[in-house]
Amino acid sequence: MSNQAVLWEGAIHPQIKTALPGPKTRALIEKDSQYLSPSYTRGYPLSIQRGYGAMVVDMDDNVFLDYCAGIAVCSTGHSHPEVVKAIQEQAAQFLHMSGTDFYYTGMADLAQKLAETTPGSPDKKVFFGNSGTEANEAALKLARYHTGRKNYISFYRSFHGRTYGSMSVSTSKAIQRKQFTPLMPGVFHAHYPYFYRDIFQSETPEVCAQACLNYIEDYIFKMLTPPDEVAAFIVEPIQGEGGYVMPPASFLTGLQALARKHGILIIADEVQAGMGRTGQIWASQLYPGFEPDIMTSAKGLASGMPLGACIARFDIMDWAPGSHATTFGGNPVSCAAALKTFELLENGLLENVRVQGAYLKAGLQALAARGDVIGEVRGEGLMLGIEIVESKASKAKAPDLRNRIVDECFYHGLLILGCGENSIRFSPPLVICQEQTDSALAILEAVLKKLA
Repeated sequence: MSNQAVLWEGAIHPQIKTALPGPKTRALIEKDSQYLSPSYTRGYPLSIQRGYGAMVVDMDDNVFLDYCAGIAVCSTGHSHPEVVKAIQEQAAQFLHMSGTDFYYTGMADLAQKLAETTPGSPDKKVFFGNSGTEANEAALKLARYHTGRKNYISFYRSFHGRTYGSMSVSTSKAIQRKQFTPLMPGVFHAHYPYFYRDIFQSETPEVCAQACLNYIEDYIFKMLTPPDEVAAFIVEPIQGEGGYVMPPASFLTGLQALARKHGILIIADEVQAGMGRTGQIWASQLYPGFEPDIMTSAKGLASGMPLGACIARFDIMDWAPGSHATTFGGNPVSCAAALKTFELLENGLLENVRVQGAYLKAGLQALAARGDVIGEVRGEGLMLGIEIVESKASKAKAPDLRNRIVDECFYHGLLILGCGENSIRFSPPLVICQEQTDSALAILEAVLKKLA
């Protein structure tokens, strides 16, 4: 993909013109602190005036290179002109008619697209919500409804949302649960293959994956819940908040075999990993033969508009009218944005992800080889993570250093975010070009030299 296809306005490199934060940003932060909930997890002092492509302009006209994309939400970049046009055209027709009660074309068209692109047969049905946590709540309810079973198995370090059901199956951070217990009953947690920090001390990633599967059969099924009371496994094909951890393919196919052996459904949470982020439309497609029974999507689905989806085989989505519904889910403006997002993915962005993802990963691996604090580079496409350690030899987690790296990159004009205890994620808009990746790598290298 040419630069002309991925850039459409202004500078493509950071331009820091004031001390950070600038005066207008400081005024905004003061007002924000007076009126906004303190539960928001603000990191560095970034304000946003506008965005274009992979660039963000703050209130003081400083220009930043965005390698977090609103936590992997702005898949086609900030304010992609074709997405903006689709939104404007739909908004001029009508803004809302609840899909719970009425019909409109965009909702059906998008449901068809989701059914046809997700792994397995296209014979699927779709429930639309507004977010990832709503999509996962729908999936959890559907699994109970369809199977008549009460329990779930999730995985350590997973993140599925902050409402009660999705929070109950999440274990990425204790702060997300603190003072909210008791949570939903019937949830058990298994181990996810994290070979770099394998608690089973396995010799290979595949042996680690098998140990995780054995733990389910040998401990959870025998000591905590019989398998015939488990409605579903809920699993991320690549763990997001947990550290951008990618399992070997044998884990997900092995989990699928285990699930089918016991009549258990598999919910694949693709809220962060889906919609082209890995170079495939769905991260599940990276694992040959893996076909989840239910999938969830949100974040990048509508290029920044609020939309979530729960996609399930038609024979599984068998709940009765009124058993689950939503007022705003499947909003026509959001559906228009999502349909345009699919079009852009299929007309060049997926290839751009594969090319730029390989280039970024090679650059990160080169940085890791030249220093001692990047313990591992992992991920696929433009869903890449680096784990920050005190040294390669010790592998000791270095969360404070990670946080300083993230903050210092901001002051150099690069926006990145942490994930897991001590990792950094790189999830830029899918429209980035090689020149921007060169800028990101140069900034990161300068910061590493300064701090590490």
